[in-house]
Order: sequence, then structure tokens, then C-alpha cells
Amino acid sequence: MTRTVYYTATTLDGFIAGPQHSLDWLLTREADHEGVMGYKAFEKTVGSLVMGASTYQWIRDNGGPDAWTYDQPAWVLTHRTMEAYAGADIRFTAADSTDDLLALHADLVAAAGGLDVWVVGGGPVAAQFAGAGLLDEVVVSIAPVTLGAGSPLLPAHVELVTREVAQNGEFAVVRYDVVRPG
Repeated sequence: MTRTVYYTATTLDGFIAGPQHSLDWLLTREADHEGVMGYKAFEKTVGSLVMGASTYQWIRDNGGPDAWTYDQPAWVLTHRTMEAYAGADIRFTAADSTDDLLALHADLVAAAGGLDVWVVGGGPVAAQFAGAGLLDEVVVSIAPVTLGAGSPLLPAHVELVTREVAQNGEFAVVRYDVVRPG
């Protein structure tokens, strides 16, 4: 069964990026990508992905022309005109209403081919999916650092149930199920 998963990392004080969208706090941390709840195992479960425009722009600005490493179809939520990576299946769209989000989610699930949908980045994107009752799981790696400001992990009220807790390198990693209202 396809699940929609927000898989991300955060600082202890709940920021996924620092001021000016910096990820220095993350990129200097030790983690075993092959280890428990690591990225390598997770990416094998993903059939499609969705991200916000800020996440996509960060990849473009910081990763160079070869930074796009995803083979899966990807959607970027944006109102801006953005350039796709050559040869990548990237679709730019807006989801201004719950109906738009429901239609997008149906496309994401269909493209996933039985695998999971990954909400890659942007706390606001994850919050949109949660608010529409479309988010199933949150997997978060918590780094032992605080920033005091930045982009919040999940800027919405979302009830969660803890399913798994582990350590991976410097990170405490927690897998949660999303509790849907009603």
C-alpha cells in the first residue's frame, strides 16, 4: 500500500533549515546512510516525490548541474517559472486548494507504482498534505544542535503516534504515524 511519508531531518529546536536556507548544520553531521532508518534504505521505498519551490531552488543553487539524483517522477509546488534538470521527470504545479492537492496526490500515488510518495522538503508542503488528511508518516532525524531560527519542521498542528525510535550516527531518528482527525 502506498504511503505518503515526510522523511526529513531537523535540529533539536525544530528547524529543517537555518536562516538564509542554510543546511550547514546538517551537512556536517555523521550518519550511516545504510544504517537504521537511513537514507539508502528509505530511497528504495520511494516511487514519486513532491517538494516545495524553496527546496527545489536550494538543490539548484547548492548542488550544481548534476545535483538532481532522483530517478522518480517529481512534482514541485510553485507559482514561479522554474527550470527543470535536463532529462529529469519534474513537473511544476500549484496546489491552491484542497481539491488541487487531492488531484496532485492521486497523480503522485499513481506515479509511485505501489511504492511510497516522499514529501521531500518544506515544512509548509508537509503541513498542506497533513491538513488535507494525505500524510501517513513522518520520519525525522533529529540533530544534536539548535539554531534558534529558520524554517520550521512542520508548521501546523499534527497529531502523531511514535512507532520506532533509533540512533543513527549523531541523530536520534523517530518514525511516527500521523493521526487523522475523525
